[in-house]
Amino acid sequence: MFVLDKDVEILTLDEAATFLRLSKRSVYRLLKDGSLPAKKVMHKWRFEREQLKEWVRNSSGFEGA
Repeated sequence: MFVLDKDVEILTLDEAATFLRLSKRSVYRLLKDGSLPAKKVMHKWRFEREQLKEWVRNSSGFEGA
């Protein structure tokens, strides 16, 4: 994990998968269909922890969980 500033935590793909409790394969699938908030930096995926939290809150795939 990398802290961009005191409020922004940047996660790697492995860390994001762990945070979401998904396999890396599932994360790649969500990235491919464009539903997961992320950016590519130097050919590697990076995720903001707060954006992932918001995605979980608003994602229909997690309803009832």
